[in-house]
Amino acid sequence: MQDYSVTHLKQLESEAIYILRETAAQFERPVLLFSGGKDSIVMTHLAMKAFWPAKIPFPLLHVDTGHNFPETITYRDDLVERLGANLVVGSVEQAIAEGRVVEEKGPNASRNMLQIQTLLDALEEGQYDAAMGGARRDEEKARAKERFFSHRDEFGQWDPKNQRPELWNIFNGRMAQGEHFRVFPLSNWTEMDVWQYMKAENIELPSLYYAHDREVVVRNGTILAVSEFVQPRDGEVVETKRIRFRTMGDATITGAVESDADTMDKIIEEVAAARQTERGNRADDKRSESAMEDRKKAGYF
Repeated sequence: MQDYSVTHLKQLESEAIYILRETAAQFERPVLLFSGGKDSIVMTHLAMKAFWPAKIPFPLLHVDTGHNFPETITYRDDLVERLGANLVVGSVEQAIAEGRVVEEKGPNASRNMLQIQTLLDALEEGQYDAAMGGARRDEEKARAKERFFSHRDEFGQWDPKNQRPELWNIFNGRMAQGEHFRVFPLSNWTEMDVWQYMKAENIELPSLYYAHDREVVVRNGTILAVSEFVQPRDGEVVETKRIRFRTMGDATITGAVESDADTMDKIIEEVAAARQTERGNRADDKRSESAMEDRKKAGYF
């Protein structure tokens, strides 16, 4: 009997590899956005397979907020060294120091919006005309509006009402001077697909994705790991909980979930039973109903 789950993953893999190769063919200076999260890790793995035995023919770009989990940076550096890839880092810290962006003030300040200008600066400095991201349509309603090839104007802005049709896997990468594209090869994947694919491909991940004991505080319903960037406020109690992270990002806004899932098999079972999207515990997405779409229109991933 045919294993339809494997067939499904192979179809998704073939589609993503086709889009990666199409991007390399249509654009002069593509770049792969790498956050150290599972989706960008899968993207990097697919790029490795797409161009094997040659090395990945475009650099990895990490927009570093300066508030990273140490495990993420260690994983990033080890992966880049192992693959012999070229890593480009856009620093939010540097953008603040240079006055390119102004850090938010107040108890709920975040550097998430500051990533927009830092990303646009990095794209302009590298003269990149296509930035490949690991966003998926099932993650968030604004991301469900994206095409595979998503046009950005000369200001890096996205217009969800003015996108190009994509029929029969034909992608239009034409653009005017100063414009660029965001490309999303994982658009048709789900969180479950990503985990099943990582298991099938035996892809190594940062330890943060697996259940572990960690000191946390619960803030506005979000479980945040205590660190140099997240300190308890008045009235908050530091607890030790067994947690894991479903998504990876700035430590000040990335919420954890209580979990005993310390293997891929257990995580797959947990994801199958989940009733909240993986971004449902991200503090940055809770600022407003249209928080993600507003950021994307301004030039966010």
